[in-house]
Amino acid sequence: MSKIIGIDLGTTNSCVAVMEGGEAVVIPNPEGARTTPSVVGFGKDGERMVGQIAKRQAVTNATRTVASIKRHMGENYRVDIDGKGYSPQEISAMVLQKLKADAEAYLGQPVTEAVIT
Repeated sequence: MSKIIGIDLGTTNSCVAVMEGGEAVVIPNPEGARTTPSVVGFGKDGERMVGQIAKRQAVTNATRTVASIKRHMGENYRVDIDGKGYSPQEISAMVLQKLKADAEAYLGQPVTEAVIT
């Protein structure tokens, strides 16, 4: 039976956890941190970066880095990157995809269910 994960999709940082032995266990990201920056960056070559790597490159690539997008949920707001407009929901989905992938790597099995706050 697959595990159900819990995700806190935060404005600045996000976190993913799973119940193990009756206790909530925070799943570390590949860098070993308990939280992942809710940041998405787009490289000039089209590469998409999410989390700490996106946050680190923001200094040299500010116009192609999106942070605090959650503040615009429910608004008619778009972020334009290379002529494509991304909604806050699309950017947030990129963060959620990374958290899911991190959880799957930690658990060693696919994740098919999640609770998101």
